[in-house]
Amino acid sequence: MATDPKILLRKKRRLRIRAKIKGTAKRPRLSVFKSNKYIYAQLIDDDKGVTLESACSLNLKKSEDKMETNEKYSKGKKAVAFLVGQLIAKKGLKKGIEEAVFDRGGYKYQGRIEAIAEGARAGGLKF
Repeated sequence: MATDPKILLRKKRRLRIRAKIKGTAKRPRLSVFKSNKYIYAQLIDDDKGVTLESACSLNLKKSEDKMETNEKYSKGKKAVAFLVGQLIAKKGLKKGIEEAVFDRGGYKYQGRIEAIAEGARAGGLKF
């Protein structure tokens, strides 16, 4: 168990958020996790307990780097998060998912978390 106070507080916030949010097959949960280096996003159906689609910055290809970027997120980690948001939206739309519930995972809605949400919206997902 982690003893870092920041991690413990994030886990508490995460549990508080998850008590209110639930993903279904029609409207899955868009869950976000960030590490210092990478950012991950998943579309999850909580009824069945399965991950429908996933995307992460680790698997971004050079061809996906040419996706449309926003002038607000033009370089750095925020730009990569924006691209991951677009990628998860693109994968979700291929499976027929148009709406999702955004789960920020206990993080504040700023920076890379905001960028991934904006990217998903730009890609066509509705929250």
